[in-house]
Amino acid sequence: GMIKIIPILLGVIGSYVIAVIADPSVRETLVNNVANAKWFALPIYKDETVFGLFMNGNVDSHLLLTSVITIVPLSLATMVEHIGDVSAISSTCNRNYIENPGLHRTLMGDGLATTLAALFGAPANTTYGENTGVLALSKIYDPRVIRIAAILAMCFSFSPKFAAIISSMPGGTIGGVSLVLYGMISAVGVRNVVENKVDFTKSRNVLVAALILVLSIGISYSSAGSLALGPISLSGLAVGSIVGIVLNAVMPGKDYVYGEDKQGDESVNFIVQ
Repeated sequence: GMIKIIPILLGVIGSYVIAVIADPSVRETLVNNVANAKWFALPIYKDETVFGLFMNGNVDSHLLLTSVITIVPLSLATMVEHIGDVSAISSTCNRNYIENPGLHRTLMGDGLATTLAALFGAPANTTYGENTGVLALSKIYDPRVIRIAAILAMCFSFSPKFAAIISSMPGGTIGGVSLVLYGMISAVGVRNVVENKVDFTKSRNVLVAALILVLSIGISYSSAGSLALGPISLSGLAVGSIVGIVLNAVMPGKDYVYGEDKQGDESVNFIVQ
């Protein structure tokens, strides 16, 4: 597993080094950012946390209500992304994580993490699909490895110098890695569609899939970049997810009828281990 990921790491490091040597602007940006960054600092600002707001007396009830109205739709969008990522990881690892440990547990963990993050002034947490691509490339599915990576990420967040090195990475390097990771994510998504035997000879399924793709990609790359409804701003992914869920629920001709059809290997081709 690790052998397969080494070429990607070498590609990232190699392209970064070449960019630093060949492009003076990249080298100057890297040197300045690293030189001006501290070795250690808190990743949050005390005044921007919930505790800081209450301690300083800067509590605006109208602002709090507006913030709640704005964040709730984002949380719903992250829930949709969470379900999609759990499904994709289940397919990648060949284990049914939707059943064990179960979406109710994973969503609860995500919700508790989001609540904790909000107390420190951070936005709603989200599951990153890039991790699915890493799993597909490395073939390493041991949860202990993920925990170690999470601990290292938290430790690195306290080092502004490390953050400066990452933020100075040229766009070409980021783009090259993104091509591989997002390509793997797309491939896993197509694999899920095939394994679930979605019938695209039916106009209903084609229409739902088409609207999800067009809205998710189209809105994101439009001049606005998002759909604004008063104080609420929804990304293309959020709009596409909501429209897809609603259409799949209300349009007639569903392949699966909740409460009537069996759940398990007939609808989702996962192997429980």
